Amino acid sequence: MEPNVRAVPETDPRQLRWVAAASGVGTTVEWYDYFIFSTAAALIFGSQFFSSLSPASGTLAAFATLGVGFLARPLGGVLWGHWGDRIGRKRMLIASLMLMGVATVGVGLLPTYGQIGVWAPILLVLLRLLQGLSAGGEWGGAALMAVEHAPPDKRGMYGSASQIGVPAGLILAQGMFFLMSNVVTTAQFAAWGWRIPFLFSIVLVGVGLFVRLKVEESPVFRALRDEQARSQVPVVDVFRERGRELLLASTSFIANTAIGYVFLAYLLSYGTSVLKLSRNLLLIVIIVGSVSWLISIVASAMWSDRVGRKPVYLIGSVLMVVWAVPFFVLFDTKRPIWLLVAVIVLTVGLGLTFGPQSALFAGMFEPRYRYSGASISYAVGAVVGGGFAPLIATALYSATGTSLSVSLYMVVVGLISLAAVVAIREPRTSV
Repeated sequence: MEPNVRAVPETDPRQLRWVAAASGVGTTVEWYDYFIFSTAAALIFGSQFFSSLSPASGTLAAFATLGVGFLARPLGGVLWGHWGDRIGRKRMLIASLMLMGVATVGVGLLPTYGQIGVWAPILLVLLRLLQGLSAGGEWGGAALMAVEHAPPDKRGMYGSASQIGVPAGLILAQGMFFLMSNVVTTAQFAAWGWRIPFLFSIVLVGVGLFVRLKVEESPVFRALRDEQARSQVPVVDVFRERGRELLLASTSFIANTAIGYVFLAYLLSYGTSVLKLSRNLLLIVIIVGSVSWLISIVASAMWSDRVGRKPVYLIGSVLMVVWAVPFFVLFDTKRPIWLLVAVIVLTVGLGLTFGPQSALFAGMFEPRYRYSGASISYAVGAVVGGGFAPLIATALYSATGTSLSVSLYMVVVGLISLAAVVAIREPRTSV
């Protein structure tokens, strides 16, 4: 029997602010670590770790390494979800942050192919797998901590704290690479400059841990523990009792993560290698798009508190489908103003689906297996949609010679997720 979460005392305002900060800062650090890998895969990993291949093949190999991390995310979702439902949200959030920090600093210290040969790409893949394990459980815990602490009429708004970590982490990652690209020479960047963003992660992890250690455990989990209502095998229970919700939640997230990784990982490679645009210009465009993404996340989450999660999610899903073709048409003009228009509209669509997601997913699963349900849904949607999106986009353009093929790929994944969103029922469970 579920605990009566409405009877759980509301979190005091001061602690609620710490909870929002812990979710936002922690996920920002996590996604900064994750995105510097994505950026480096587009810019430098091909020459550093796959130098025995041609430049084009090296880029494909680097993007494949990026995808490997996604393969570990469902396993991370299962592991973190199980223990998050068994021993608490807070402990798993601290563990995920530490694991991500260790893996990211490890990449920054990793010798290149020229130094240790084939061990370089092997170790790169192993470190990426650790990043994937961490990311698989990070989002679910951060989202639930924010939503389960929040008052009923502000769960969308507070749930967005975990969501803004994605564009905020991207802004930090792109900003660091922009800084390094402009303070060192091209040769210095290739030799050691690319490592600095990875090593800087240790500072951010320290900040994230400081904030998370000050946060109290979720009141919903405390109620589960006090009433001895925790599931013994939450992963089994959620598959048995909420299989439909798992399928729909996972599928609804495919387009967001696929199109998101086309924006944040493929676009940089496409713009520099195909359109011959400057790296600085593209980094600025991506940073502007990330700011637009962040703002639209917060705005759409607050909107969802008034009109419901599904309507907002649905509007964003439609926008991503209809904008897929105009996006590349505008981008291929190579004119800065149209580059900005292309990414701003696209990221508004991403934000409209991402903003209400924490509260939507939390409400789809009962508290005793909520961490497992939310984490597995998020991780599976991420691996199916985003895991190999940059690789697929690169391969499609190489095979067809036109960005229209990438647009059609975006339309297909968009329609798949749109169908799932239509089928989702507004959550009936109280958080």
